[in-house]
Amino acid sequence: MSASEDQIARLRLIRSDNIGPVTYFHLLARFGSASAALDAVPDLATRGGGRAPRLASRASVEREIEQVARLGARYLFLGQGLYPPLLAEIETAPPALIVKGHVTLLEKPAIAMVGARNASAAACRFARMLAQDVGAAGTVIVSGLARGIDTAAHDGSLESGTIGVIAGGIDIFYPPENEERQRAIAERGLLVAEQPPGVEPRARHFPYRNRIIAALAQGTVVVEAAPRSGSLITARYATEFGRDVMAVPGSPLDPRAQGCNQLIREGAILVQNAEDVLETIRPFSLRPLAQPGLDYTAPSAAPDASEGERRTVSDLLSPTPVGVDEIIRQSGLAPAIVQTVLLELELAGRLERHAGGKVSLA
Repeated sequence: MSASEDQIARLRLIRSDNIGPVTYFHLLARFGSASAALDAVPDLATRGGGRAPRLASRASVEREIEQVARLGARYLFLGQGLYPPLLAEIETAPPALIVKGHVTLLEKPAIAMVGARNASAAACRFARMLAQDVGAAGTVIVSGLARGIDTAAHDGSLESGTIGVIAGGIDIFYPPENEERQRAIAERGLLVAEQPPGVEPRARHFPYRNRIIAALAQGTVVVEAAPRSGSLITARYATEFGRDVMAVPGSPLDPRAQGCNQLIREGAILVQNAEDVLETIRPFSLRPLAQPGLDYTAPSAAPDASEGERRTVSDLLSPTPVGVDEIIRQSGLAPAIVQTVLLELELAGRLERHAGGKVSLA
């Protein structure tokens, strides 16, 4: 598998320490190419008051590319025509995806289905039937290959079209009992991973995976979910991305139904059958999809911040997450200046980014 110099530089950038999707895009917008951004990172980190982050080596990225090829997988880079248009819309879109299977499934309308890992037998049966019926109407089912509802959703849609989004590397089977199912999806559906091969899933990876699940679909259906569960994180992402959230009501006596019932109270669409789901996404299908053509253009003339401006922004930050817009408002500085300072602080390892465009001191 050959990769262009630009693709190698992009992978080096996103695999480097302290560089997530938002920082990646700011760097590309400022410097015009991944190669130029790599050269600029050490100086930016110094300005942010920290050491330069560890940059991924060319050798490590080339080994990764070879491993992806051995696994029969491929990359989708943001900016390429095959990259999922709906995913390209979000601010935290992964700069590179690793996929294995039928990439054409990304061109079809999709619904995400998520729910409890310890789901009831009745809920799993309902999820499997719902996925089968929605799939029969030509809609792809997206889920996270977890136990319970995710597993049922994949089983119900394996024949019609299913996409499994993996928290770790595309070659890692998690949970282990889903190995056969994951292999089947790679052959008959599509596997999607953000992490490089060989990466074991950690707790922090699951919210990253959940944002991809929500962003790939026109809407998200939740079938059984306890309060503060991962499924509700996926639903929250769907709301942030402007997608529909649907929920299957359950008995108030079952704690696993509390999350869904709460979603319905807060305005989620009540779902009882496949027609309810399809009726919800039909208006969405008339909306033109984003074109993921270019993820950066000519370098923008981002101004350098003065020491006083850096202090002003730093003083407004704390361990409590706050919106970037609020920092801009309270600082009275130009948005470009604030973004420059935040970029420097993140590269220096002093800033963390959170969902909803919020940042905090690391």
